[in-house]
Amino acid sequence: MTKTFATFLLLLTSLAQADERPSESLPGTVTLPLAEYDRLLERAQKPKRGSEPPPLAAVLARAEARLTVSATHVHGSFQIDGEVFADGITRVPLLAGAMLLEAKSAGKPVALLDDSGTLVALLPGKSPFSLQLEWAAPLVSEPGRASFQLPVPRAGSVKAVIELPGEQAEVRLEPGLVTARSAAGGKTRIEATLEPGTSVRVSWSAREAATAPPREARLLADLKTLATVGEAELQLSVLGDVTVVEGEAERLTLELPRGYEITGVTGSTLESTAEAPGTLTLQLREPQRRRHQFLLSLQRTTEPGSFKSELPFVSVRGVQRESGELALSGLGTLELEAHESGTLRRMDVSEASPALRALTREPLLQAFRYQRRAGDGPAVTLDVKRFEPQAVLAALAERATATTLVTAEGRMLTEVKLQVRNQAQPFVKLGLPAGATLLSAEVAGQGVKPVQGQDGTRVPLLRAGFRPSGPYEVSFVYLQPGQPFGKRGEAQLSLPRLDLPVSLLLWELFLPDRYEVKRFEGNVLRQAEAQLRSGSAGAVVGGVVGGVPGSVSTGSGSAAPLAVSGVIGRATDQQGEPVPGVTVVLLGDAGQKRVAVSDANGWYFFAGPPAGQYRLSSELTGFNPVQRKVRYSSGRYVANFVLKVGGLEETVTVMAEAPDALDLGARQEAAPQVQQNAPSENVYALQKRVAGVLPVNVDVPHAGESFRFVRPLVLDEETTVSFRYKAR
Repeated sequence: MTKTFATFLLLLTSLAQADERPSESLPGTVTLPLAEYDRLLERAQKPKRGSEPPPLAAVLARAEARLTVSATHVHGSFQIDGEVFADGITRVPLLAGAMLLEAKSAGKPVALLDDSGTLVALLPGKSPFSLQLEWAAPLVSEPGRASFQLPVPRAGSVKAVIELPGEQAEVRLEPGLVTARSAAGGKTRIEATLEPGTSVRVSWSAREAATAPPREARLLADLKTLATVGEAELQLSVLGDVTVVEGEAERLTLELPRGYEITGVTGSTLESTAEAPGTLTLQLREPQRRRHQFLLSLQRTTEPGSFKSELPFVSVRGVQRESGELALSGLGTLELEAHESGTLRRMDVSEASPALRALTREPLLQAFRYQRRAGDGPAVTLDVKRFEPQAVLAALAERATATTLVTAEGRMLTEVKLQVRNQAQPFVKLGLPAGATLLSAEVAGQGVKPVQGQDGTRVPLLRAGFRPSGPYEVSFVYLQPGQPFGKRGEAQLSLPRLDLPVSLLLWELFLPDRYEVKRFEGNVLRQAEAQLRSGSAGAVVGGVVGGVPGSVSTGSGSAAPLAVSGVIGRATDQQGEPVPGVTVVLLGDAGQKRVAVSDANGWYFFAGPPAGQYRLSSELTGFNPVQRKVRYSSGRYVANFVLKVGGLEETVTVMAEAPDALDLGARQEAAPQVQQNAPSENVYALQKRVAGVLPVNVDVPHAGESFRFVRPLVLDEETTVSFRYKAR
């Protein structure tokens, strides 16, 4: 800028010289009048800007008062820090309505003025300052209280430390906020934050200063108690509501039961608490209020099992009238009996106070109300019986469907499908037959990976992201080696043990057609059905179906009895279709008569008639009647009817008899038609899986016969079947 300005002056000098010689202007020069030249010089110069005065002459940054209270007066000092911004002597206002004993700054006296009741300090120059002011004031005595007025400087922040005689439970600052309180050596020390520029009234209780006895307070108390029986403790939660009818209540004294520990006490008007053996004193913050509420929590340990105990009640000492409610609740499995006496009266739990019900998340078991009278109060005895929790069934298989393909070499491929209801069981443990290998497993149609434990193989019942809300399917496939079939012999097959209860097990056994089998034995029952359709799957039908209790329903719509004692049979037409509504009469030689009607599947049943000779007849409009002789001794006797359409009046008498205890699965002579052992869709589906899905190559038979078995309620045990065979 300096170089540019010099260049500009040279240019102006040249212009001035040119102005003196107007007739000799050089090319490239400008001629200006002298007035314009002076104006340009003035604009080229930067005028000096003046400083702005401060908004305030002085400020008080912070102030702290340290005071000591004696029996007649209060004495202390103020430490005031600030800064003066103006030049010369500055008037700095300090305190209003205060009586100072001394004022110093850096150990030197400070000049003070009284400006309409406000003390003003005269401070010189621009500089920070720190003032020490000695202050004193007399105490003001009132009935039961002592107080003094504390002037507060108008500083940015004001704090006070006050030391009072005695251990004062209640100290008020109006206005002000007590931030800390301590009592030691017969003195009380408080720390407070004050409102700048506002006179503060500091007061505390002082019995020695009372000139007249205080007016007696009259109180009404309502106590709502919740007693909760825990695993090994008894908890009391007392919600107190005290109404002041007359006078002022500075404190409340609660009478507590022995042996209980105070775990908490809260209240909006509580100042402090003092505990003594058998009592708890609540010091109130605002005695002038007409209503005080508090919440008290007590607890004591009890025996872990069943016990009997007197339940105590908390009371407020010195009240005119006390009423309340009691509610009982418990945690865990227990039976709680309460025997009330005294002024305690039972009520319905729905009548309990909403505030009392809000104290617990557990359901209320019993509820009472009472009103305490002189010499007579509430009393209750608790009789608690606790029960050990029992394990519940985590998972259940409603139905298990097993399909086994047997090759001529004796190898067996088995698929087990479980219809599972599961609450929390992650796996099912399998007890596979000796030498068996697990090939695959699925949960709800998606593959899962089995795991191997020290005590056996486990198949997952759940998988990631799957949250069942009802029954779902779990399946697994395993391969089992065996002995090759000879020309004749006996074979035994078994299904794995499951640690999952199975309500009904259905097992389909598919054998090669080159072998003829008979004499099935084991812990399963043959599913006796005259004609089984492919894809059928049995299910237990509870109760009595068509008069046949404990029957098995199949996909063909018919039902065959499983294990009954009596005379049973089925009515069919010439095409083998069931005939419902047939009236079957069982007439004994001694005159006994029983009547049954065939159900929708053609079955009828007479439960356990006495041993003897009987005549069995069938009647139905449109069909010829059929009669037969029956000799019944015990067990199960099967008598089937094949009805012909009646064109003429004729009666068919069957003289042949079926032997006693006829096995429906082994003897087909009593069936209305020859049983067809056609494989179901389960067999076809498993054959397809072997061909394209399973990681093994098994030469399973594609032609053969299926034999179906059923077993109800399988509980962690093997299911076995054995049979005899011979080559065709």
